[in-house]
Amino acid sequence: MHEKCSHCDLKYQIEPSFFYGAMYVSYGLNVAISVAAFITSFVIFNSSIKTAFISIIIANIVLFPIVLRLARNIYINMFIKYRPEYNK
Repeated sequence: MHEKCSHCDLKYQIEPSFFYGAMYVSYGLNVAISVAAFITSFVIFNSSIKTAFISIIIANIVLFPIVLRLARNIYINMFIKYRPEYNK
């Protein structure tokens, strides 16, 4: 992860261990992915419970890098207000 934003020079690491709170956001995102994978596998494709849980594990492993970055983005946006004047 970069130290600062290349566009507006915002320091991402606001305080030591700031992104530990992003773990809670990541947990919520992973639960949503797990529920979606279970419903898709078990309800829509009528697979067994074992296959449904394997699909949950695979979905969480494959989507891990996306969830990590998305959770950090969501978490920092809870504390830092977006300022459109920096986009000019």
